[in-house]
Amino acid sequence: MLIKNARIVTRDEVFTGTMRVENGAIAEVSQGTTSAREAEDWNGDYLLPGLIELHTDNLEKHLAPRPGVHWNTDAAFAIHDAQIAAAGITTVFDALAIGTRLSVGVRGRDVQTRCAESLARFSQRGLLRADHFLHLRCEIATQDVVELFDLLSVHPLMRLASVMDHTPGQRQWHDREQWRRYQERHGKWTDEHAEALLVELAEEQQRYADKHRREIVERCTKRGIPVASHDDTLVEHVEQAAAEGVALAEFPTTRVAAQAARDHGIATIMGAPNIVRGGSHSGNVSALELAQAGLLDILSSDYVPSSLLTAAFELVHKAEWTLPRALATVSAEPARKSGLTDRGAIEPGLRADFVRVTMLDTLPVPRATYREGQRVV
Repeated sequence: MLIKNARIVTRDEVFTGTMRVENGAIAEVSQGTTSAREAEDWNGDYLLPGLIELHTDNLEKHLAPRPGVHWNTDAAFAIHDAQIAAAGITTVFDALAIGTRLSVGVRGRDVQTRCAESLARFSQRGLLRADHFLHLRCEIATQDVVELFDLLSVHPLMRLASVMDHTPGQRQWHDREQWRRYQERHGKWTDEHAEALLVELAEEQQRYADKHRREIVERCTKRGIPVASHDDTLVEHVEQAAAEGVALAEFPTTRVAAQAARDHGIATIMGAPNIVRGGSHSGNVSALELAQAGLLDILSSDYVPSSLLTAAFELVHKAEWTLPRALATVSAEPARKSGLTDRGAIEPGLRADFVRVTMLDTLPVPRATYREGQRVV
């Protein structure tokens, strides 16, 4: 495969040039054009590295498209994969929340195990457009999270774990009223019901959180699985993560926590929707503020796959980053921090995972997605 007249974005620069692909890998990248008749003319469209997503909850939207509606797991996984690839994402870590908490979310044991089984089945049959891995999001303040971790961490595609505690009153949900409003988005609660839930969740946190976090981190350390700490808010949270050998700070809720992560050499992941929307839906620190302060390393699409590419381009306009630097947050940096040394940039020798993008004013629009040189969307 030979491509010409593409605006190629490498790790360091942007230029109009050509790229040749052989046997699923990038064979040559050069400035200028070619007269080769077989070359595909991209007419000035961008040629970007395939996006790498470390944490997406997108599958959950397809599992529960309406309150009380539970969709077929395989069907949900198929459309999730298609949506991911259409957004220009060629490598995705499906963030599967484990730890049963039926009163405040779709996190039952059966759902979790079926999702993992679907991922393995689709992968084994070669039916996936994007390259999928498993990211176990461990809700440490639940009774069965360690048991579920032991069950699912043997999955052949397991590559990342995160420890999280969504107990109201701290971290992401330091404002209990905001937590309640979020949970009530599909129906109002009585004050008595809300108070009972708060008491129940606080008791579970006291009983399980510290012990389960320690056990999961120890298991990951022994197996060489990278660990992310979720929703760090205080310097103390980051210091604990650093002592545990945590590699990633997912969605720190304050600038103080993000600065502490930088001081400890921990990479910071922020939500791309936070950039696109202009702020956090939970009332936490702005991702753009962290970018402008030089405290943002990686973007995650979180709950909107298409936000990943959009947010990278918005960093150019809103934070005055160069395009190569902005795109590194969705390609080279997540590849590096997850140990994927064979992808993440447009350069010879790496996998030919790339995306064709055209611009609609300032909006980047993915036109085609390629995985190992084969068009998948």
